[in-house]
Amino acid sequence: MTDRPTSPWPLSLPSLSVWPTGQRDLLAQLRDAGCVPGTETDTERIPPAVAAHAIATYTRPGDLVLDPDCGAGTVLTAALRVDRHALGLTARTRWWPLARANVTAAKTAGAWRDGSVLDAQPKILATVCAAGLIGRVGLVLTTLRTAELTSGPDFDPVESAITELATTLFYCEPLLRSGSHLIVVARPLRHSDGSLVDLTTRLVAAATSAGLALVERCIALTAGLRGSRLVIRASLTERRTAGPPTALTAHLEVLVFQRAHDVELAAEAAVGIPRPTQDEATSPIVNGGEYRGWRRAA
Repeated sequence: MTDRPTSPWPLSLPSLSVWPTGQRDLLAQLRDAGCVPGTETDTERIPPAVAAHAIATYTRPGDLVLDPDCGAGTVLTAALRVDRHALGLTARTRWWPLARANVTAAKTAGAWRDGSVLDAQPKILATVCAAGLIGRVGLVLTTLRTAELTSGPDFDPVESAITELATTLFYCEPLLRSGSHLIVVARPLRHSDGSLVDLTTRLVAAATSAGLALVERCIALTAGLRGSRLVIRASLTERRTAGPPTALTAHLEVLVFQRAHDVELAAEAAVGIPRPTQDEATSPIVNGGEYRGWRRAA
C-alpha cells in the first residue's frame, strides 16, 4: 500500500495548517447552507464548510469572491451568506441552473450582496468584459475538476485538468486585489496502482507559471474529529473499490497563493528594503518574465 506521493523535484512548502471542516457530513452541510436539491450531484464541489472557512479567513465583509469554475455554486452560496459579493463562471450546462438556483436561494434567505453566475468559460476573464474586475477581487476560490473532461485511449484526465486550471489561474491573477489570495482545493487522486497522485507539486508549478506564489499549504478535513480520533466518512462505493487496499481519504488539499509581486514586496518590507516610488519603479522581472500587473501593484 502506497500513500505517499513521490515528487519529481524538491519542493519547499510552508508548514501545514489543519482546518476542522469535517464535523458535519456533506449532506448536512448542504442543508445547513440552504443549498437547493441536486447540489449533491456535483461530486467535485467544494464542501460548504471548507468554502465558509476559506472565506471567513481570507476575506472581509463586502469583498468579492470569484469561483471561475463554480459547478453547482457552493462557493457562491457560502460567500453570499456572510456578506460577500459572489461571482461564478461555468460553461457546463448541467451546473448553471443549479448554481443560479443556489444564488437565488441565498438571496431569498436574506443575502443582499450581489451574486451572479455567468454561463461562460474562464477565458472571458481575459477580455474587455472583465476589465472592471482588474484589481478588485478579494478571493479566488476554486477546485480541480476532472470528472467531465473528454476521454480517449491516451487521455490523462489529471494532466488535462491541471492544464485547464493553469490557464484559468493565468486569467485570474490580474483580477486579484493587492494582498488578496487565490485558493485551489483538490481532493486526493490515485493512480491505477493505488498510489497517490502528486497534485501539490503540479498545482504549485501551474500557479507559479501564472505569476502566483505559494504562501500557505493547508489540510481541510472531511472527517469528523472526536477527541483525538478521526471519524472517516466514505461511501459504500469508496469502501468496496476493487484493487489493492488503500487508506480512505479524510481531507482535501488546500493551496493558498498570492501574486508573486505582492509576496516579493512583503519580503522586501520585512527586511527593511524601501519600496520604490512610482517615478523610480521599473517593470520587475518575476518568474523569468515581465510582470503584467506591475504598474497597478507599484
